[in-house]
Amino acid sequence: MAIHRRNFLKAGGLSIGLFGFIPSLYSCKGEETLFEGLENMTKDVKPLAPEDYKSRLEKAKELMMANQVDGLLITGGTNMSYFLDASWWRSERFFGAIVNTKGDPIWICPAFEVERAKEIIKFGTDIRAWEEHESPYDLIAGVLKDLGSANGKLAIGPTTRNFIVEGIRKATSGSKLQLIDGSVITDGCRGIKTEKEIAYMDLANKITKIAYREAFKKLEEGMSPEQLRGYIQEAHTQMGTSGSGGPMFGPISAFPHGSREVRDLKDGDIILVDGGCSVEGYRSDVTRTIVFGKPTDRQRQVFDVVLKAQTAAHEAIRPGVACETLDIIARKVIEDAGFGPEYRYFAHRLGHGIGMDGHEYPYLVRGNSLLLQPGMTFSNEPGIYIYDEFGVRIEDCFVVTEDGATFLGGMTTKGIEQPFG
Repeated sequence: MAIHRRNFLKAGGLSIGLFGFIPSLYSCKGEETLFEGLENMTKDVKPLAPEDYKSRLEKAKELMMANQVDGLLITGGTNMSYFLDASWWRSERFFGAIVNTKGDPIWICPAFEVERAKEIIKFGTDIRAWEEHESPYDLIAGVLKDLGSANGKLAIGPTTRNFIVEGIRKATSGSKLQLIDGSVITDGCRGIKTEKEIAYMDLANKITKIAYREAFKKLEEGMSPEQLRGYIQEAHTQMGTSGSGGPMFGPISAFPHGSREVRDLKDGDIILVDGGCSVEGYRSDVTRTIVFGKPTDRQRQVFDVVLKAQTAAHEAIRPGVACETLDIIARKVIEDAGFGPEYRYFAHRLGHGIGMDGHEYPYLVRGNSLLLQPGMTFSNEPGIYIYDEFGVRIEDCFVVTEDGATFLGGMTTKGIEQPFG
């Protein structure tokens, strides 16, 4: 997949080809809405097709063969949704599938749930049931034996709970089976996004930025954070998503993820909002910092440093650059401006991977030497947090392209009074 900044909109699919429309912000006549000019931007989005999931399974099998892995165990959660288009709750009763290189996925299911499972299983027809007094882990051992892999390698999905791993270990104790970390497969698939996935994320990020922009128009002194959160949520809803944002006012903005203290809005306050939504299961993550009233010189100074750090990191993005390099570049800008050393004021990593999970592998952090590849998606979110004063963070998600990177959703910050360009 070749993604270039200059043809991102075409490659990313935010065009008639994928969505069947070009989003336009005109009000729906005849409907009373809180935000005039906002309409459903997701109504014509096309979901993933069975072929997309088959492609994911084939890629997983390729990685399994490359790593000499016989099976990949997937339980309820994001990986089940990603690979198998199935959703199942997590409980003490094991339910899951073994993706393997020899055929379709093989399922393990509580016997009394089999009929329910048949309703959601789209890939594979081999469902092996266990009664309440039986061990599902014995069934897993049986599957591996039938695959000729009793002494092979079983990759465990990285979010699988420990009691399941120990149950498998006990059930296979007489064999030479190796249980290994399955992230080499799951992250290897999910870390590189397809054109459809990038298009979903591009739209999700645009919706969140528009929601913030419209909600900020309703700011007034004495407003509570919950009131602003409600406006942001309603704007997302009008545009066809379920999304929100967490506002922090004044000194509370120095807490990167908020505080238990409640403070209503006052003139001159920094407002920091962090949140997002999802389109077809793919997330946005956006932070904007503005000032209610006229910014002080101190607020401008800190804001400009953070924006410079975000820009410097963004300009350095290329395939082949190590993830940690971007964190180092942004951190140096902030330290050189006097807000250091290390994590003193820029208290967290530069960014995280994003996709179906808001935070997912890989991470832009010192020590991560993984090289960037086209199709990887991350947040770029430097910040400066000064307790008892205020905090500033600017966050936009981006996709790595063949020749650099493109911010998802556009509407990038140009200055403290231009949060959306």
